[in-house]
Amino acid sequence: MPYIEAPSNLGLKDTGVDKLPEVLLSAGLATRLSSRLAGRVKPLPYDERRDPETGLLNLESIARYSVMLADVVGEVLDEGEFPLVLGGDCSIVLGNLLALRRRGRFGLFFVDGHSDFYQPEANINGEVASSNLAFATGRGPALLTKFEGYERLVLDEDVVVFGFRDLAEQREYGSQPLPQSMLALDLVAVRRQGVANAALQAMEYLGREELGGFWLHLDADVLSDSVMPAVDYRQPDGFSWDELTAMLRTVWRSKSLVGLDITIYNPQLDPGHSIAGDFVEAIVRGLKPNG
Repeated sequence: MPYIEAPSNLGLKDTGVDKLPEVLLSAGLATRLSSRLAGRVKPLPYDERRDPETGLLNLESIARYSVMLADVVGEVLDEGEFPLVLGGDCSIVLGNLLALRRRGRFGLFFVDGHSDFYQPEANINGEVASSNLAFATGRGPALLTKFEGYERLVLDEDVVVFGFRDLAEQREYGSQPLPQSMLALDLVAVRRQGVANAALQAMEYLGREELGGFWLHLDADVLSDSVMPAVDYRQPDGFSWDELTAMLRTVWRSKSLVGLDITIYNPQLDPGHSIAGDFVEAIVRGLKPNG
């Protein structure tokens, strides 16, 4: 399992998420997964000035970075291997999906404490990480939706949004709603079924013949604030470590899974990096259950 470092903070705040690869690797992630370095996409400079038309931060730089990341992810895919991409903030999902879009029609398993579906006018902080799913499905400025002439990176009906718990916040800030054509399983719905059963439902949905496979996007803020406070936008509740592991074990068994990214854990908010060790443990138990 080759890993790619994508330490971009362009879609969030300049507060520390770019250190995610360094700290998770120091906590033993690559060693325990027997993973080797396949590339590092050097981060571009952060600019606190907003785009005058959209109000978004680092719009052009994120577009450039997405193409750079897609090139490196594509090299791994073309070798028939499974890329593990270590972010960074959630805007890196655009580059990962672009790599897949160049190769056909793929799905997205979007595991996140937020649904990240804000339209630019409702995105009060101007951070693309709050809008990345909207942009990936073609809703937003052309620079971040119509990469290389594609109308969108992924179709609505090829997306599962899993574990989010920000419905009240979405209503408060005026986010556009998720379309009914997506399979949306919020935290309440996931807990009602049980994490493993809900993940199995998602795998059946994304294992359809018309898809070439699917990408797993994992945002650390899907975890409970009690175990993962090292994120920039905290919320009550969320998955336990065991629930994360159960979800990953179910997804890992799917033959349709083609790649994974890990985002948003902020080492600056984890003095001593003890949370990083717990995070790595949960991920390894999910991806290497017998290891």
